[in-house]
Amino acid sequence: MVPAIPGLRIYDKPSFFLIAGPCVVENREVLDSIAATLNNVCDELQIPWILKASYRKANRSRLDSFTGIGDTEALEILAEVGKKHGVPVLTDVHNPWEADRAAAYVDVLQIPAFLCRQTDLLIAAGRTGKWINIKKGQFIAADQMTYAAEKVAATGNQHIMLTERGTLFGYHDLVVDFRSIPVMKKTGYAVVVDCTHAVQQPNQRQGVSGGQPEMIEPIARAAIAVGCDGIFLETHPEPSRALSDAATMLPTGKVRFLLERLQLLYRAVSELEHP
Repeated sequence: MVPAIPGLRIYDKPSFFLIAGPCVVENREVLDSIAATLNNVCDELQIPWILKASYRKANRSRLDSFTGIGDTEALEILAEVGKKHGVPVLTDVHNPWEADRAAAYVDVLQIPAFLCRQTDLLIAAGRTGKWINIKKGQFIAADQMTYAAEKVAATGNQHIMLTERGTLFGYHDLVVDFRSIPVMKKTGYAVVVDCTHAVQQPNQRQGVSGGQPEMIEPIARAAIAVGCDGIFLETHPEPSRALSDAATMLPTGKVRFLLERLQLLYRAVSELEHP
């Protein structure tokens, strides 16, 4: 199921949809470069896609971690780049008062995983009327996401997506329980798998999350195989130089290869389900 987000391109052939972009808005040039590459690849492969980037990072391990270039500037850049390339845009919000402000610039508001139970935030986001992507907390079971969705739906907003991003496995690792995909699909909402945050190794001694980016493709392929509707991934031209989540982003130059393989797999799975 592809969500009916305004501006989202729908193609003739069946496909999963993609939510992709850098972790955070670093500057106009980097965001525009990533968007241009993704736009070309997704158009050729006929994959509907949404540009994502955080306009501000609130969940940081260390006080000196990069948080953003300034809220208004980042939101304006995000909106301008999305308009330039003709794609909808997504950003996350952390406080109820942010919802209306961010909604003036973007098409989708994202609720971070650590905040998926924050009632005031979910209601404020729902009241904007925008599409809402709720990330499953690393600390809750998949069937509990129905309650997060109900809080948004209670505002009269049924434009909801749910995203799996891994579950805490001890103190320093995450694991994806792929049973969560069919469980969350029982809600009737589109289900996305975040294949880059799921490879994080949080709470490292140095105060910066580590990661296993070589596991992005195996997780993405497994997600398609068990029936997810969308794939979420963060990408950067040079992940090692990224200002946030450098250890887990996919190099932009490798996006095409991954998406080609996922599209082939998606269509094979679709034929099995609908011969």
